[in-house]
Amino acid sequence: MERTPSLFEPLSLGGITLANRIAVSPMCQYSAESGAANDWHLQHLGSLSLSGTGLIIVEQTAVEPAGRITHGCLGLYSDANEAALARIVGFCRRARSAALGIQLAHAGRKGSARLPWEGGGPLPLQAGAWTTAAPSAIPFDNRWPAPQALNEAGMGQIRDAHVAAARRADRLGFDLVELLCAHGFLLHSFLSPITNRRTDRYGGSLANCMRYPLEVAAAIREVWPRRKALGMRVTGTDWVDGGITSDEAGIFARNLRDIGFDYVCVSSGGISPAARPAIAPGYQVPLAAAVKKASGIAVQAVGMIVDPHQAEAVVADGHADFVALARRFLDDPRWAWHAAAALGADAVYPPQYLRARPEHWPGAALTRHGLSREGS
Repeated sequence: MERTPSLFEPLSLGGITLANRIAVSPMCQYSAESGAANDWHLQHLGSLSLSGTGLIIVEQTAVEPAGRITHGCLGLYSDANEAALARIVGFCRRARSAALGIQLAHAGRKGSARLPWEGGGPLPLQAGAWTTAAPSAIPFDNRWPAPQALNEAGMGQIRDAHVAAARRADRLGFDLVELLCAHGFLLHSFLSPITNRRTDRYGGSLANCMRYPLEVAAAIREVWPRRKALGMRVTGTDWVDGGITSDEAGIFARNLRDIGFDYVCVSSGGISPAARPAIAPGYQVPLAAAVKKASGIAVQAVGMIVDPHQAEAVVADGHADFVALARRFLDDPRWAWHAAAALGADAVYPPQYLRARPEHWPGAALTRHGLSREGS
């Protein structure tokens, strides 16, 4: 009997089991209204829910209005936000077989920004800019205003906002919550010495810099059900001298494991415009492998994973337990189907689309862009 490719084996995370080891990464759509999801999110997530992946994670979702990157960012801080997402979740539940997760976050000093297609950068005051928050009053660069350095009362309020959002996510029926401690946003900015210059118990040593992200993590663990899954996206390196290293990321992940987290997703960069990541296919996979080895926690790999054979090797060779793709799914929402065909595995199709399976449609072989079991 032919072996099932590693990419299409099930994976247990906490109290849930993923049908395969392919996830759709959170992808900001910048299309919400006062934090509330709308028809754009319905079609975006609804389409991805038909993709045959094991997991779909809803985009970076702010835990308070000031935690958004832009005015168009999704939020889960009000009853209106919760009701709007309930419609999306309900549709995806009816249409899909994948587990459904949400990424909770606070943008910190990278918030109050223009929409990307309006040029990005800091939002002008007349366009509704707000005061951002950070561990230290250090602007992102010389174009950006200095954020407000958080005191412990402010840190407590943001911690509690994470908890409240997690409770809402539970009520909505999400299977998984992923906290964001990467890409230069608030929790990451506490962890990184590039942005954390505090002299109190939340700055200085690695143990002190980890303290606040771990406090938020522990608070979420207290309220998020064990029958579901809980993870965090972390940074494997800041790509800046003096920033976080993969060894430190491994220590941080080990602490998350000890708190009771089920996995980490290992990304990198975003803390400074001076960062110079060495971008290439699979460029963050070695970071994921290092964190996995150091921490003993399940690890998700991301970053320029685009080819089925490449993704299969990441999992089969033990570099990570599962992979997540983002823009590849924007380019090809049916990537998982095509990966299954390339690797000789079975993919989940909704019944309405069964006639597109290769055994039912001779044209399928002409649409796979040269993908085969031998290579691509």
